[in-house]
Amino acid sequence: MKISASIYSDKNRPLKEVIEDLMEHQVDLLHVDCNDDLSVFEDIKRIREMCDLPIDLHIITESPSKYYQELIDNPVEYVTFQYEDLKEELQIPMEVTGKKGIAVITPTSVDAFDEFNDFDFILIMATIPGQSGGKFDTVNFAKIREFRKKFPGKSVHVDGGVNAEVSFILRNMGVTSAVSGSYLFNAASIGNALMNLTQREVESHFHVKDFMIPLNESPTVRMDELSLAEILSSIDYGKLGFTLILDDDGKFLGLVSNADVRKGLLRHLDDLNALRGVELINKSPVTIQEDATVLEMLQLIKQSNFPIMYLPVLNNEGFASGIVTFVNLIKGEL
Repeated sequence: MKISASIYSDKNRPLKEVIEDLMEHQVDLLHVDCNDDLSVFEDIKRIREMCDLPIDLHIITESPSKYYQELIDNPVEYVTFQYEDLKEELQIPMEVTGKKGIAVITPTSVDAFDEFNDFDFILIMATIPGQSGGKFDTVNFAKIREFRKKFPGKSVHVDGGVNAEVSFILRNMGVTSAVSGSYLFNAASIGNALMNLTQREVESHFHVKDFMIPLNESPTVRMDELSLAEILSSIDYGKLGFTLILDDDGKFLGLVSNADVRKGLLRHLDDLNALRGVELINKSPVTIQEDATVLEMLQLIKQSNFPIMYLPVLNNEGFASGIVTFVNLIKGEL
């Protein structure tokens, strides 16, 4: 996941000094906020004279058309328009280069992206736009999952409340870019903050249930429907490499993974018709409680003597709540 440094969050230093500091620490992107002010392109010109770091421009305006010529004359790598402020149709000329995105605030549904499906990404504002230092609203974890499911070929960017812990969760969810402002500049140093934003161990305030894939979005098979065909269908539908096995009331009984199916087939090569779904169930997989913190989750993974790719999530009564997978996190670390 790329870190996009919000350059105007540093109120104490001149722009040149801020950019030089960010260059020295090899930040991924420079996030430039524009609250309906064309003079922002003067700063963009100055930045271009200082460095070639990609510029991530977020424009809040009722009239996007007045920015088109400036964007043609001063191309940026990423340009985003704030959805809720638009009073005219957003028709960006082909001459405007760079990736294009639409930003939405927390109460706005990701369905707003339907109008802009030729755009490259959505920017989810996890706090109030323009308000530095706000707290990340956990509702946005569900919005990220919803967007990735509905628009699998598009990228997700996040702005607001991104600290070390939130950064870890966002990386695990497959977010492409996260904007960091007050957290980055209020740290002891930018280097220290960047290290925290990309580290694998973090202090915890969020719980697993805040960002897990909920049960209604997870692949499951009930015992009264258990069969080899149902298991294979559920694994294929979920595209996660496994399915949860539940009793009729939703209590967790175990899981069946691709590996469990493979081992079952090997045991019955002489008579595949003898293979029964119940034989494939792993009744004692590693699981985690929904109230566990991120730190507790990481400690559990480290204590395991084999790689963990996914974790069933249970409540205190042993009922399945959802799952956590680590596929996106692994991809993001490559």
